[in-house]
Amino acid sequence: MTAPRTDESPSPETGTTPGPVAPGAHAVPVRAESDHTVLAHPDPAHTAPDHPDLGHKGPDRGAESPGRRHDPPGEPRAVVLPEARAVGGGGPRGRTAVTGPEAGAAAAPRWPSGDDRGVPSGRFLAKATLLTASLSIAAAVLGLLRDQSLARLFGAGRGTDAFLVAWTVPEFAATLLIEDGLAFALIPAFSMALTRRAQGVPGDPVRSLVAGTLSRLALAFAAVGALLALAAPQFVRALAPGLPDPGLAVDCTRLTATCVLSFGLAGYSSAVLRAHGRFLAPAGIYIAYNLGIVTAMYALGARWGVRSAAFGVAAGGCLMVLVQLPSLVKELFRRRPERGDRVPAAGAGAPSMNVPLLATVLLFALCRQSQVLIERFLASSLPAGAISHLNYAQKVAQIPMTLSMMLCTVTFPVVARALAEGDAERARIRVERDLAVAATLVLLGTAAVVACAPQLICLLFQRGAFTAADTAATAGVMRVYALGLLGQTLTGVLVRSYFSAGRATWYPVAAMTAGVVVTLWIGAWTVGSFGVTGIAAANATGITVTAALLLAGMRRRGVPVRTARVLRELSRPLRAAAIAAPAGGLVAALPGAPPAGLAAGGATVTVVFVLAGWALGAQEIAPLLRTVRTRTRRLADAVFR
Repeated sequence: MTAPRTDESPSPETGTTPGPVAPGAHAVPVRAESDHTVLAHPDPAHTAPDHPDLGHKGPDRGAESPGRRHDPPGEPRAVVLPEARAVGGGGPRGRTAVTGPEAGAAAAPRWPSGDDRGVPSGRFLAKATLLTASLSIAAAVLGLLRDQSLARLFGAGRGTDAFLVAWTVPEFAATLLIEDGLAFALIPAFSMALTRRAQGVPGDPVRSLVAGTLSRLALAFAAVGALLALAAPQFVRALAPGLPDPGLAVDCTRLTATCVLSFGLAGYSSAVLRAHGRFLAPAGIYIAYNLGIVTAMYALGARWGVRSAAFGVAAGGCLMVLVQLPSLVKELFRRRPERGDRVPAAGAGAPSMNVPLLATVLLFALCRQSQVLIERFLASSLPAGAISHLNYAQKVAQIPMTLSMMLCTVTFPVVARALAEGDAERARIRVERDLAVAATLVLLGTAAVVACAPQLICLLFQRGAFTAADTAATAGVMRVYALGLLGQTLTGVLVRSYFSAGRATWYPVAAMTAGVVVTLWIGAWTVGSFGVTGIAAANATGITVTAALLLAGMRRRGVPVRTARVLRELSRPLRAAAIAAPAGGLVAALPGAPPAGLAAGGATVTVVFVLAGWALGAQEIAPLLRTVRTRTRRLADAVFR
């Protein structure tokens, strides 16, 4: 590959005649690993995208065509040079070169693979999603092994209930600091910093943001963890007043309190890496976490009892930070500082977090996770084992929801970057596609969970101290939980859209609060008559109310999705799932052995769901069938050729 030419003669590689070069400008070689380098005017303000925070109105996107910018008359123009293929595959793409004094900063690639606007290619998103999903599946398998080990070693009695009260701490910390809260605030912030770096803003906005936020957040995490450890007796008494062994729960809570700091650092690292388009290390953190817990239970369980699981939580949290540290250091120091770059130290003019945004994000995540508090508070007055049955049912039922959210984990930085650049239409298209894909996947999983619940629980947990009665109770609860999986998934997708612009908004908090009130009211009303099943029904109803409110408010407060179109598309896989679940349940009950029943029921659900969805015109089913047909034909050609 050659450097871009600086004269007026046609390029031998492309036949393109570049525009004139501004006086004093210099050519910068195009890097092979970058998909696109921006041919910028010497004044970076001429190519700044529209965004209210930048104080500059960039060129009208509606007047642009791919690979072309409309510069003022008489000014040097930008030309796209079609050169190399995108990293990771794809066809030839337009590539531009950089000239001018800001070339070094502007040449920084926005994503590992993308077009001239920094939009990641479909192939890159597919690969990133596949990688994230694969590692998440591995983590989910280890999570099941963790829960199996907990059930086998300690059963579903007083000790396990005590640990699960302490388990509330890492559950809250994961939601607040890794999965939802901190990521919703940090990814848009780092997306804006990367956009400003690509525009040639003096200094390094990314490192400045790290300097202004990391130390302060780490200090806050450590203080909250220490306070929680000191207040563990009061925490246990408030959370589960009817617990028969509060002393054990206090000991476990003090061990799990350490994860506030470790999860906070792990979540910060994940947000930085995902904003940079790096997904390998963040996707592997729960593998390390679950390995730490399982190892601790088997190594220390004989001496420490269920306290060994709490120690494993503390060790696993440290491993989550360590597995991301090399990638984080490499990414932050990948760009060599330019002459004159100065990264301010924390407290010395460095940018800080958007406090109103952080407050709304954390309050939303806190409200969402408070459903677990309500469940355990209500279940603490039921017979021993009720909290355990709720926990095991929830863990298995949420696997389809977790897998369906993998695409959104990858595309959330894409939506944030689009909004940072003022491209609301690109964000809308992405969000609508995410809603369709996630809903289709989670409804297929919901149908499978409802159809095969007894076989799943028996196969996963019924051994050791976990009895057949525990299997029946857990399976019944899990089927009710599954009815709220679509609401859980839609809430996860939609709330990312509300916060992806990097602005504080209280509407998601209000919607989640309404859902929590519904959960509490229905749970208190039904727990006396229906026990844990009533609690699960309250959870499903409350989160569905939240999802409906979030979808209703999107057009005015978030990304302007077409609500009627979204609802129409969601109704098709929903009807397919309603047909597939009873069909799969009938088939799953025929074989005597749980593995055979699970295999037969799961296959039936999949076939019926796909065929029904195709017949109903579900948006994501037809491409899936075409892909399967194409791959099958290729495989047959390879085998029988």
